[in-house]
This record gives sequence, structure tokens and C-alpha cells, in this order.
Amino acid sequence: MRALQPLIESSVLNLSRVTAATHCYAIKAAVIGDVYTANKIINGYKNCRDLDTALKLFDEMSYRDTASWNTMIAGYVNSWDFLSAWDLYKSMKFNGFAFDGYSFGSILKGAAVSGGLSVGKQVHSDVVKWGYGGNVYSGSALLDMYAKCGRVGDSYRVFQYMPERNSVSWNALIAGYAEIGDQESCFRLFKLMEQERVPLEDGTFVPLLTLLDDPVFYKLTMQLHAKVLKLGLEYQNTVLNAGIASYSGCGSLESAKRLFDSAVGYRDLVTWNSMLAAYLEHNQVELAFKLFLEMEQLCLELDLYTYTSILSACSGDAQKSWGKSLHALVIKRGLEQITAISNSLIAMYLKSNSRDMGDAIKIFDSIEIKDGVSWNSILTGLSHKGLSEDALNIFLKILFNKMEIDHYTLSAALRSCSDLASLQLGQQIHAYALKSGFERNEYVASAFIFMYSKSGNLEDAWKTFMASPGNSSITWNSIMFAYAQHGDGKVAVDLFFQMIENKVKLDHISFVAVLTACSHIGLVDEGIKFLESMEPVYGIAPRMENYACAIDLLGRAGRIVEAKELVKAMPFQPDAMVWKTLLGVCRKCGDIEMATEVASRLLDLEPGEHCTYVLLSDLYGHLQRWDEIASVKKLMRTRGVKKVPGWSWMEVEHEVHSFNAEDHSHAHCQEIYATLRQLMHEIKVEEETSSFSSDPEDVDYCVT
Repeated sequence: MRALQPLIESSVLNLSRVTAATHCYAIKAAVIGDVYTANKIINGYKNCRDLDTALKLFDEMSYRDTASWNTMIAGYVNSWDFLSAWDLYKSMKFNGFAFDGYSFGSILKGAAVSGGLSVGKQVHSDVVKWGYGGNVYSGSALLDMYAKCGRVGDSYRVFQYMPERNSVSWNALIAGYAEIGDQESCFRLFKLMEQERVPLEDGTFVPLLTLLDDPVFYKLTMQLHAKVLKLGLEYQNTVLNAGIASYSGCGSLESAKRLFDSAVGYRDLVTWNSMLAAYLEHNQVELAFKLFLEMEQLCLELDLYTYTSILSACSGDAQKSWGKSLHALVIKRGLEQITAISNSLIAMYLKSNSRDMGDAIKIFDSIEIKDGVSWNSILTGLSHKGLSEDALNIFLKILFNKMEIDHYTLSAALRSCSDLASLQLGQQIHAYALKSGFERNEYVASAFIFMYSKSGNLEDAWKTFMASPGNSSITWNSIMFAYAQHGDGKVAVDLFFQMIENKVKLDHISFVAVLTACSHIGLVDEGIKFLESMEPVYGIAPRMENYACAIDLLGRAGRIVEAKELVKAMPFQPDAMVWKTLLGVCRKCGDIEMATEVASRLLDLEPGEHCTYVLLSDLYGHLQRWDEIASVKKLMRTRGVKKVPGWSWMEVEHEVHSFNAEDHSHAHCQEIYATLRQLMHEIKVEEETSSFSSDPEDVDYCVT
């Protein structure tokens, strides 16, 4: 594409020169007053996108016809300047010029692209008034305008009253139904086209293929592909690209790759981007990078989608070096100030370990034009990395700068409130959400449930859940987690079964929640049954999180052998989360050999993560193996890993107090520790009293 770019630019430049030369000759030959000649020259300037010169000549014309106006209107529409096109259309009408099908077609195309439904309706009345209601060109443009403005019902009514229809009319209506996801109507129209022998084109197949993005549609995709091959449309770029995306969405990366490989010589940039997206959709990161390098070697003119897609693939420490190289490439090509690319770079660094947080903040600060994604990305990143105070400061800046706030903004701010146990600020955000109408958003409602739960306020968490729409698994999962983490595992399990009764669609997080509940109340066998039933009963393939919960469940019950066997039986390679869970199980059970093996794997996967070192050191400490502790600490120093202290927050009388382990920095630490010792003493006395109680109810209570 880069090799062709100079040729394309040269062609445009040559056309501009030819048009200017023709203009000069027409003036010299005194034929510029001829309307046909002037129209041809205006059309030449329009094709060169030199609308200023075209308009100047248009204004100088002593006589204009409908074609003159149509050419100028089409020029502005094609240059995305709909307001100027609409002004010309109104002037044409005011000056009494006759409209034709091309006049209506151009202005309706502009209304469709700009979403100008009210303008489109005015033009519709002109179409009827001028007697063009039966014109196939005007009718198709009207149909397309209504469809693209989201009024598919009106689009269908126009279609029904058209005395003559062409393939453009049919395709526009199919595209309208495809836009709203109405697969049934799309294929019904497709069958009618075949019955009425309407020519099938690329515009027919593309919207149909975009709807086929699930494994259940694989055979249907193959049937459409066969039809495309039969009609000789397989190398039409739009059909080719839609076919790759459809096969990928149907779960067949192999079919998508075969289609891509068969199109050598017919690929455009979208084709390459479609294959890149297919690799990323199937988590084939190395193949995606290989394809990206091939695009580079072919000197393709990469676009925003290419850069943002490949940057999204750098999701962790394993791809960190690739991400740094891509960042360097972005800087080299002068693209770092493009907001979308900078946002992708921020997201890339946020997905890596906490040490890259500084790089994300540096990029955020350097963006000249920050959009909502920029602010939400850095806010969410700070919140997820535990930098909650910084996150809330960003939230306040968003409010101060009067930036648009959406459910991502509120969810991230509420997470930070949860981490800081700042109930009062969380309640203020709740009031804002009520005022702005976000309280019924499933993500915001889930964040409220989490915030109230973390603050120990289960009652308000439950009220929020009850006020939210009851058809979302997100809020159900959150309330299950809330009860599980508060020790009410039985309620959480009951809620799981209520989800099934209420026909709420379960997901893998629902099973994480119910497994967590089983783990907290010791329902080991029941929890394993939940895991085993996921795929055969509910059609949900277990993920890493589900296996990690089951391993934790077995570990808490001291069943380490079964936990090890479960890790071996997993259908995929364990990730760091699973190994950390198993390391915690080994620590609990004192299995030093297994712990050493697991820790070794973790240190290879996440050499910069301090948790592994701390867990291993703690295990050696319990076994009084001081030499091994010294080795672990030496390794930490060598690798520059530092233990991150854990902090706790408590809100007392609208003031948040922070503490870490054995902290003596608080101004009232003497009184705090004195109270803590008194509470510990009272708990010990209560335990001793309870253990000697003869009351059966007391004994049952202690066992429970």
C-alpha cells in the first residue's frame, strides 16, 4: 500500500492539474459560460476534493441547471460536510430549481451518514411533493436513510410502497435489520431476493455474515460462503473481510486463515486487520505478532485499528518487550499524540505489573487532547492497582473538568471507595448515580453492592440488589460474593439456585461465587459437584478462576492430594493464579516439597511479584528453615523485588484512618493497641467459657 501511495497522490495531483488546465482553456476559449462545460469542470474539482474552487466557479456561473446543484451537493456530502450540503439543497429549493432522483439521493445519503432524521423526514416530504415517491433511486435512498437512522420500521414501510425495487433497495433493508441484530428478518428477505431473482451482490452478503458470530452458525456461514463462491464474489473485499470475521466469530480460526490465504493479491488493509483481530479473538498472540511483522515488511499503511489491536495483545509481563518495541514504533512514526493510540498504550502498561504504572501515568499526562477513554483508563488502572487515593483524586478532576461521566467512571470510583472503606464518599457517589440515572446500570449497581459489602453494610448491599434489574448475572454474582465473604455462604448458595429458578443466565463468575461460598462454609463435596456440572449441565466451560476456587476449597479442607490431582486434570496449562492458590494450600498443609516446586514455577512466570516470595518465606519460617529464608530474601534483593505492605482503612466519624501490620504511626496508636489487647482478652475469656458450657444450645452454637 505504501508503494501505491505516491501513485495515488500523483493521480489526484494530475487530475487536479488537468482540471485546472481545462478550466483555463475554457476561459480562454470563451466557453466557460456553457453550462455543460462548467458542470464538467466543477465535477473535476469535486473529484479532486477542491470544493473551494468548485464553489467559486459555481457562484460565477450566470446560468445553472439541476446538474450544477447536484454536483456541488454530492461534493459536500462525500466530503462529510453535510451542513454545507444542506444549505445548498435549501438554496436550490428557494431559487426554484427542479429536483431529481440524484438530488434526493445525495442529500439523503448525507442525512443517513450524519444521523439527521429530522432533515431526512423533510426531504421525504419533498420526494412525495415532487412526485418521486415511485423513483427507485429516491426510494432506495429514503429506505437507506431510515435504516441508518435506526428507524427500520419506517424503512420497511417505504420498501413496501416502492413500485419498483432494485438490489440496492433490498440490500439497504437487510443492512438495516442487521444493524439491530434481527437475523430472522435478514434471512427472510434474503430468501425473498432469491425467489424474485433479484441479483445478489456483495452488499447482500456482508450484513448477513456480520450476524454469524457464534459457533452455532458455523454451517450457515459455510453455506453463505458456498453461495459467494458460486456467484464469483469471493474476492470482493467487503465480502472477504466479513467472511474472515464470521468464521472467526464462529470459532473456526482455521477456516478464517484458509479464506485469508486464498485471497493473495486481493487483500486490502481491512483484510489484514480482520485476520489480526481473528488471531487476537482466539488468544493466538504470537501468530498475531507474526502477522503484524508481515504487514510491516510489506510496507502496508497501517491505521488506528491496526495499532490499537496489536497493542491490546500486550496484556502482561510475557509480552512486555513487544509492548515496549511497539511504543518505540509509535514514537518513531509520530503517532503518540493520537488519543486512541495513547489510550491503548495506557491500557497496555496497566495490564503489566505495578511497576509500569508510572509509564501509564506519564503517557496520560502527555496526551494533549484527553477523551473520556483516557480518563477512565487511568482511573480504572489506579483503582485496580490499589492506588485508591490517587484514583479518587482523578475522579475529582473529572468532576472539576466537567468531563462526561459514564458507568465505567462510577464503577472505578466506587471500587476505590470500597478499598478505602470510605462509606460516606460512596454514598455521595450513590446520590450522584441516582440523580444522573445510572443506578439501574448493572455495572454500577454491582459496584454499589461491592462497596456496601466491603463497608460491612449488607443491608444496603441487599437493598441495592433488590432495586437493580433482576435479569443480570452481574448483580446476582455480586450479591452472592457479598454474602459469601461475610460468612453467609448458605445464603449465597440459595441465591445461586434462585438465579436458576428466575432463568438468569449463568456465567463462569456465577460459579466462582458459589464455589467461594462453598469454600467459606466447608461444603467441599458440594463445591466439587458444582465444578463438575458446569459444562455438562450448564454448558459453561470452566476457566482458571473456577479451578483456582476448587483448589482453594480442597486446600481449606486439608485435601491437598486431590488439589494436586485437580491441577493435573485441568484442560489447559495453569496460570499464575492457580499456582498461587496451590502454593497457599501447600503453606497451609506444610508440604514443603510441593511448595518449592510450585514457587519455582511462579518465580519463572512472575519474577517481579512479591507475593510468591512472601508466601515461600512464611512457609520456611513456620518450619524454622532459616537458610532457605535467607536465600529467598537474597533472591528478592537480586531481582529488586520489595514487599508491598498491606494496608487497612477504617472510616470513623467521616474520617478515614489507614493502618498496616504492626503500625505505630497513628497519633492514637497507644489507645488503639490498649483497646485491641482488651478485645483479645475478652475473646479468649469468651472462648474458655463457651468450651466448658453445659448448655446444649451453646455447644451447638460453638460447633456451628
